[in-house]
Amino acid sequence: MSQNSPQPLNAETASDSTSCQNCHSSMPTGLRFCRNCGYRLGEGLAEYTETVRFQNGPTAAAPGNVATTAMPGASLAGCQAGSFKRRRKRMSGISWIFVIMVAFFAVGTGASVFVPRIAPRIKIGGVSMGGGSAAATRSYFGVDNFSSTDGGVTFDSVEAPGSPADKAGLVGGDIITNFDGQPVTDRGQIMDLLGKTPIGKTVDILYIRDGEPKATKLTTISKGDLEQLDKAFASRPQGRGRLGIDDQETVEIPNTKLHGVLLGEVTPSLPGDMAGLKSGDIVIKFGDIPIRTADELNYRIQVAIPYETIPIKIMRGSETLDIPVKMGRR
Repeated sequence: MSQNSPQPLNAETASDSTSCQNCHSSMPTGLRFCRNCGYRLGEGLAEYTETVRFQNGPTAAAPGNVATTAMPGASLAGCQAGSFKRRRKRMSGISWIFVIMVAFFAVGTGASVFVPRIAPRIKIGGVSMGGGSAAATRSYFGVDNFSSTDGGVTFDSVEAPGSPADKAGLVGGDIITNFDGQPVTDRGQIMDLLGKTPIGKTVDILYIRDGEPKATKLTTISKGDLEQLDKAFASRPQGRGRLGIDDQETVEIPNTKLHGVLLGEVTPSLPGDMAGLKSGDIVIKFGDIPIRTADELNYRIQVAIPYETIPIKIMRGSETLDIPVKMGRR
């Protein structure tokens, strides 16, 4: 049979058909794809379906009915590379999301190695931040904590032996009114000033004790230096002092501007009891240190060297007594 001679494909299509413009074979009415030569007249669902069948060969389309005759001047390979080329399979939306997430985490992990080297260091309120982490770089005063009070800020006790406040002669209950030439009215203000003060700077301190204004100088230190002082005290070979008193309370001494520490229970057979201290005594001095808060007294007892004798000044009723106490060991 001649390649270009028109031939009906079967009885079904012959009864209602038109002719292919290329090979003049009979085509069902409405079909714009020639099953004989593969010539396409348009684009549509039927044409796409027939294209696939044509590419897969006569067996997939209709055994015995589809020929693989090429169009004049073009090979079947050319048709497959052109008009009959299948659409490439595209990635779904979920696949793209997965790829993007993997890329994001991969880039994030790799970049994090370099962040500490290239990220700028930002100082906010005395805290230096850089590379996603914060390091406390403010100066330290050497007290347990500040709290706002009338006329300035105060604290309950010195934090460690040899700390800036300890060396400056400050004790718990003192009211700081001026720091390095700057008036101080609340806790936030002094914390901000410490954040702006270079570590190791010596500053002037104005404060009030027992209603009287006083002045001293204080050299700030770093957090690391303060922690080292704490560790040295904790590991001191002599150990910590012990007095044997409980339930102390900070009180105001009537008719004076003084504060002292009222003793609660004095444990029998321990240093305080053996020295003659009694419940109800008010401690106003421990050695050479004025005592104005219960926390300061507890701190000074622990700092005392065990088995040394410490003079303790107390008020018992209307009397003021100096009682020497041989310290015990905790």
